[in-house]
Amino acid sequence: MCLALFGLSSCSDESGTNPNSIDSIKKRGVLIVGVKDDVPHLGLLNHKNEKIEGYEIDISKALTKEILGDENKLKLVTVNYKSRQPLLENGSVDLVIATFSITQEREKLLHFSKPYYVDSVGLLVLKEKGYKSLADMEGARIGVAQSSTTREVITTAAKNAGIEVKFSEFPEFPDIKVALASDKIDAFCVDKSILLGYVDSKSEILPDSFEPQKYGIASKKSNTSLANFVDEFVENNGELLENLTKKWNLK
Repeated sequence: MCLALFGLSSCSDESGTNPNSIDSIKKRGVLIVGVKDDVPHLGLLNHKNEKIEGYEIDISKALTKEILGDENKLKLVTVNYKSRQPLLENGSVDLVIATFSITQEREKLLHFSKPYYVDSVGLLVLKEKGYKSLADMEGARIGVAQSSTTREVITTAAKNAGIEVKFSEFPEFPDIKVALASDKIDAFCVDKSILLGYVDSKSEILPDSFEPQKYGIASKKSNTSLANFVDEFVENNGELLENLTKKWNLK
């Protein structure tokens, strides 16, 4: 009934005391969503018009229209791997739609919707290195984002391949690409859809795919009615999500 009534005050966490509840969002007239601005195809700042554009931005717009009737009543807040959870927990944003993969540990602290996109971890390398797979990369230094799950995924994969690798952590994806181009690291490792935006004539994505990454829309743990609403949105908009993946060349 909470979903059918779009989060009316009969829902326990929609009483008006929660600044990120659906009722509060409607009174405010703005949905605040944390997004990435450094991920081509998903969420990237277009310096020509100073707007963030991509797959996850279009999802944010569609969700805003569902809640407020107008996709323009959306405020985007740039987040990174380290800031997105704290910004949710302190109420600075209502939702995070920012390549946030669903894990058991994260679900203990936050609500996640059903997956709106499924990816896998990959490796971007310089062609001149001659790597064919992770198995060729004994002793290689892998660049990963701070506070991401990628390091854990590749540590396990390397162990299974019988090799050892080293890691360097960076705050932003462009920093990892610069490190790769300047030969400070041997591979840029993150989800393959993200790597697609950083491939150039000197680099390539290896065929290896590691650990499915299911992206979910995250909300504060106490904000159950908003979480249920968002879950219903994802479940009911499969065709929209599929069309957006095609629009942004993700599949």
